[in-house]
Amino acid sequence: MIDGDVESLILYREPNGGVRAWRNICPHAGRRLDYAPGKFLRTKKGELMCAVHGATFELPEGLCVVGPCRGECLRAVAVRVDDGQVRLGEAGPTSD
Repeated sequence: MIDGDVESLILYREPNGGVRAWRNICPHAGRRLDYAPGKFLRTKKGELMCAVHGATFELPEGLCVVGPCRGECLRAVAVRVDDGQVRLGEAGPTSD
């Protein structure tokens, strides 16, 4: 749930173990990027491709590098990793 609505998210695990997340919505036409729930198209370079119009997004930034929304980014969602679990929201302050 984000702002009271159920949202589909795309999660990307970085090589250092961090996680990035975006809403599963193409900025071009507001459609989901997956062709079936949780099933995404990827290019040979590992870029994420919109199943509807072929917009191609560079990971880990979420920037569209090919297609009708070139130069736009996927909408980021703040996430953190707590004890191996991905959770919504920014990491809290640490105590020393």
